[in-house]
Amino acid sequence: MSDLPKRVSISEEGPREGFQSEKKMIPVADKVRLIEALAETGLKHIACVSYVNPKRVPTMADAEEVAQAIRQKPGIEYSALWLNQQGLERALRGPLHVDGGVRVTASDTFSKRNIGKAVADALVEQRMSLKTFKDRGMPVEWGIILGAFGCNYEGELSTELILHRVQQALDEAELAGFRLKGIKLTDAMGWATPASVYRLIGAIRTKWPELEVSLHLHDTRGTGMAAAYAGLQLGVTQFDASIAGLGGCPFAATDGAAGNICTEDFAFMCEEMGVETGLDIDKLIETAKIAEEVVGRLLPGHVMRGGTLKAAKAKAAQKAAA
Repeated sequence: MSDLPKRVSISEEGPREGFQSEKKMIPVADKVRLIEALAETGLKHIACVSYVNPKRVPTMADAEEVAQAIRQKPGIEYSALWLNQQGLERALRGPLHVDGGVRVTASDTFSKRNIGKAVADALVEQRMSLKTFKDRGMPVEWGIILGAFGCNYEGELSTELILHRVQQALDEAELAGFRLKGIKLTDAMGWATPASVYRLIGAIRTKWPELEVSLHLHDTRGTGMAAAYAGLQLGVTQFDASIAGLGGCPFAATDGAAGNICTEDFAFMCEEMGVETGLDIDKLIETAKIAEEVVGRLLPGHVMRGGTLKAAKAKAAQKAAA
């Protein structure tokens, strides 16, 4: 345990990635209620909406309305996702934080399904967005490799391909006048395992030891938490997660694609291992129940049902004393 990081940062993806994957429309008031509850748990970054084509993702058609309705607390980044220049311009007109980044999809097929363009064409279009950030004096510090661990359309992806995608992200950033400090590896299709996490992060660190690595893992095949633990063993300190395990990817070509690793489950695991998160687990559990109420179905989180070990020990002590 001594080799694990002392503290990790968890970014919340539930409202953004979760709601965009729902089949039914969620009322604006319910979306805002969940976001504002999350803001009471100690989270410092909450992804709230996606500025995407409402015809392709109808559950995000109300992105502007949701963004305007959130009562923002100081010290928290309420962020918006964008995938192209049109989405970026919408995001910049709104009240939410806009993350600057260089996005490169690992496989051409997933790129076409997810954003409607092959990797090379998407990179060319993205240069306009990078210029927008440069002109506005906004930082671009992270490269994001989408679908880095494998593809439901193309199968297993080689380490050499992912290293090439990382190099493309670095090159595009440099061309626009930016220097990246880190690479986020995302796994919307749920291919990551401990072995692939060790392999891929090891290869990136061997070639670019100065780069930080962040993980965005999904639990589609039940390996999300194990992959996250592997990341912890490698010293990764930045993770994305989703309250109650809410979410999925509408373009992942997997029936029942799962969301990110569950926020309260991951935070609980970290705290039990002595890794600080800065989060209130009890409040996360309360918020997970709100998420389940909002979507109207059972969600896959475990700690929201089983409770914390602290609570279990207290109950056991009461029974022993009775």
